Amino acid sequence: MVKVGIIGAGRIGKVHTKSICNLVKNAEIKTIADPFMNEETDKWAHSMGVANTTKDYKEILADPEIDAVLICSSTNTHSPISIEAIKAGKHVFCEKPIDHDVAKIKEVMDALKDSDVKYQVGFNRRFDHNFEAVKNAVTAGQIGDPHIIKVTSRDPEPPSAEYVKVSGGIFLDMTIHDFDMVRFLAGCDATEVYVQSAVLVDPSIGEAGDVDTAVITLQMENGAIAVIDNSRKAAYGYDQRAEVFGSKGMVATVNDTQSSAVISTAEGVTGEKPLYFFLERYMDSFAKEMNCFIDAIENNTDTPLGVEDGLKPVIMGLAAKKSVEEHRPVKISEIQL
Repeated sequence: MVKVGIIGAGRIGKVHTKSICNLVKNAEIKTIADPFMNEETDKWAHSMGVANTTKDYKEILADPEIDAVLICSSTNTHSPISIEAIKAGKHVFCEKPIDHDVAKIKEVMDALKDSDVKYQVGFNRRFDHNFEAVKNAVTAGQIGDPHIIKVTSRDPEPPSAEYVKVSGGIFLDMTIHDFDMVRFLAGCDATEVYVQSAVLVDPSIGEAGDVDTAVITLQMENGAIAVIDNSRKAAYGYDQRAEVFGSKGMVATVNDTQSSAVISTAEGVTGEKPLYFFLERYMDSFAKEMNCFIDAIENNTDTPLGVEDGLKPVIMGLAAKKSVEEHRPVKISEIQL
C-alpha cells in the first residue's frame, strides 16, 4: 500500500482525494495539507477517511511513512514544492503546469537527474476513454499517417478576471491541456505555433490582458497540421472533442452526455447536452491517471507522463502568447532558447 500526502485542499485536491479514496487501488491518503485548512475542510477530510490534516505541507515531506505527494496547491508553488519533495525522496504527482517559467521547470528536471523519485504530471485527459480510443486507432495505423488533427475545447462558463490575472492566461491554464492532447495524438512535438484570437465572451478578460476565444494552428514534427479551437464559454455545456484525419481514414469523438437517447418527433430531433463541467466529464480519468502513478511506484516503472511532458505544453503555451503579441507564427525553438 502506497501512503500518500496531498498538498492543497482546493478543488483539484478534493478531486484527487475522492478518486484515491473511492477508485484507486493500493493507495491510502495519510495527510492533507493546506495553509487555509479550516474546520469545514478538516471535517470533510476525516469524512473521507483521511487520518491527518495540517496547515504546513512540510509535515508531509518530513513524514517517513509517506511515500508520495500530490502537489495540488497554487501554480506558483508547484516547482518549488516539487524540488523540496524530490530532495525529501518522495515520489511526486504534480498538477499542471509545473510552472509558467521554463527555467524553473528545468530546475525540477535537474533535481530529478540523480534521483530515484517517480515524477508524473497531471494531464488527465490522456486517460479519458474517448481520447484513449482515438490514440489507439492512430497507434494501430487504422487511419494511416496523420494529416490533420483537430481538438475542440470550450468551457461552459468563463473564469473571473481575477483568476485570469494569476492563471497565466488562456494558453497556460486552458489550452495547455489541448497542447498536450495534440502531442499525444500526433505522437510527436510541434515545431511552430500560430494564433488568431479575440475577446468575444467577457470584456473584463481583455482588460486583464488575456483573450477568451482562439484558434491555434500548429505544424507538427511528423508533417501533420493541428488545429485547436478554444472558447471560454459554450452555452450548451463542456465541449470536448478530437479528430485525427489521415491517409487511410479518420477517427473522431463526440461529447459525453448523460445518455445517448435521441427523441424524434414531428417537432424535431433532440438529444442530451454535453456533460456540464470537467468534474462530471473527467472523473474516471483522474482515477486512471492516479492508478498509473501508483503502479509506477509499486512496480518501479516509468510514469506515463514525466517532467518533459510537463515542459513541452508550457513551451507551446508561451509560443502561443508570443504569437498573439507579435501577430506572427512562432517557432518552438524561439522559446527553448
